[in-house]
Order: sequence, then structure tokens, then C-alpha cells
Amino acid sequence: MRTIAAEQPPASDEKLAAIEVLDVQLSLLWRRARAINHQLTRSVHPDIEPAAYGLLSALLNQGAMRLTELARHIGVGKPSVSRQITLLASLGLVLRTTDPRDGRAQLIDLTDAGREKMRSVHQGRQRAFHERLENWDESELTSLATLLAKLNSDYVR
Repeated sequence: MRTIAAEQPPASDEKLAAIEVLDVQLSLLWRRARAINHQLTRSVHPDIEPAAYGLLSALLNQGAMRLTELARHIGVGKPSVSRQITLLASLGLVLRTTDPRDGRAQLIDLTDAGREKMRSVHQGRQRAFHERLENWDESELTSLATLLAKLNSDYVR
């Protein structure tokens, strides 16, 4: 039997205005984050695309994984990931090895050079992020992290 959700009361004008301000600020943040992502990508290698930086970051943070796991992890189709991995392998940033759990499958992992490059870029990114937040107090940082986690959780639903 289908249940009917209780109707939500209409949002107040103040709430609608607050949502609009938040939308503007998040859009600005996302544009800036994309620009930073492009810069980081170019610092890893000038021939890779921003999507490839995401793959490299996932491998740095999660370790070796199968192509299908990697595609699922970043939310992109397997053919797209496969093309990016082929390019990254040709640049010496990733390698494919036989999965010891299943000899028919391959694991994708960073090469030593890829890991070193990604760690260097990641440390630079962290330094820049810390510099931007140095004037924030702990309660502001905690509040922002909590609210962003809540927003991310709502997006998953």
C-alpha cells in the first residue's frame, strides 16, 4: 500500500532568501574549486584532464583497486575511466598488475613516481587550504564541517 507523505508547509520568505544566498555562495565556491582542480591537474602533468586527477587522488587515498571499483568510487562510467587509466599509464603515473585474488582481473595503482607527484601536489593543496582558514577559530571550522557533512548526506538521499 502506498503511503502519502505529509505535506510540508510552504517555506517562509526568509528561508527562501537564505537558500538563495546559500546557492550563490556554494556556486562561487564550486567555481573556485574547479579552477583549483584545473591548476592541480596541470601541476601533476600538463597532458591530463581534471577527471584524471580525481582518479589519481582516489588511488592515493584508497590504494590499488580494480577498474570497476575505481569507476564506481568516483561515479564515472567504466569506459571513461579506462581511457584515463590508459593515458595515465602511458605517462608513468599508474600501473596495472594482476589481481592476486583473481588472476583474470587487474588492479590499478599509482607508480612510485605517481605517488610521489600526488603526495607533493596534495601537500601543496593542504598548505594553501590551511592558509585560507588560518583566521577561523575551531568552532567555526567544526560548524562548517558539520553543516557540509549534513548537506552531503542529504545529497546522497
